[in-house]
Amino acid sequence: MSEVKTTYYFARTLPIGLEEAEARVRELLQEEGFGVLTEIDVRETLKKKLNIEVRPYRILGACNPHFAHQALQAEPHIGTMLPCNVIVRQTEDGQTEVAAIDPVASMQAVDNPALRPIAEQVRERLKRIIEKL
Repeated sequence: MSEVKTTYYFARTLPIGLEEAEARVRELLQEEGFGVLTEIDVRETLKKKLNIEVRPYRILGACNPHFAHQALQAEPHIGTMLPCNVIVRQTEDGQTEVAAIDPVASMQAVDNPALRPIAEQVRERLKRIIEKL
């Protein structure tokens, strides 16, 4: 397993199949108080709309209602940046990468200091999920 640190997401590559990784991600999201509000099967969508073949790639839109409410109270337009996306994708070598947005990085686009402590709490939960995989 390898962990990737970047400026806008956290990621880990796992030597397991996509279905197993996604099931584990969903379980860990739930443990951290997140629900999956949206699901996009990018592979299926690109095949259907453009007849393009790509490796399996899914986007899970995760939301923690408590933190979403706090963020909306601090910034009414923050809904344009919600939910927090988590991707589960097959890599070239057949492994599975799981990556989650860094909400602190994404909130830098919003000029509202009240969002920082909320984003930091969400970041810690998402980082824990990636680390537990």
